Amino acid sequence: MSLSNWPMERSQDSVMVKRANIAVVDDDESVRESLPPLLDVLGFTARAFRSAEEFLASGFLPETDCLILDVAMRGMSGPQLQTELKRLGSGIPIIFITAQSDASLRQRLVGKGAVDCLLKPFSDTSLLATLKDALHLS
Repeated sequence: MSLSNWPMERSQDSVMVKRANIAVVDDDESVRESLPPLLDVLGFTARAFRSAEEFLASGFLPETDCLILDVAMRGMSGPQLQTELKRLGSGIPIIFITAQSDASLRQRLVGKGAVDCLLKPFSDTSLLATLKDALHLS
């Protein structure tokens, strides 16, 4: 992950600070509408996609510093996108989100390299902590 790709923003002391690009991929419109503004408030730049296919076709992949990815979507599922990204050689950190309360699912996803799998609805605090972990921020 290269910080040189992050959009710049001035901090309170006028120092230029990089903002991580977060891609949100979820077929649920309410998630696509609510997460980007929350991520902006938390200090990130976000772009939402309604499907894995839309994300792959967008050209945003090289700019993505972290992916927030729904597990169950129409078309290509979140785990299928994870497999495709690995095939493409992408090391983007992935945070899965799901409404499925299944501990074995979380274990499988993390076992395949995901940072974590958050159960919907999740708190902004848990999302921020997971993003910091994914991006190796203090």
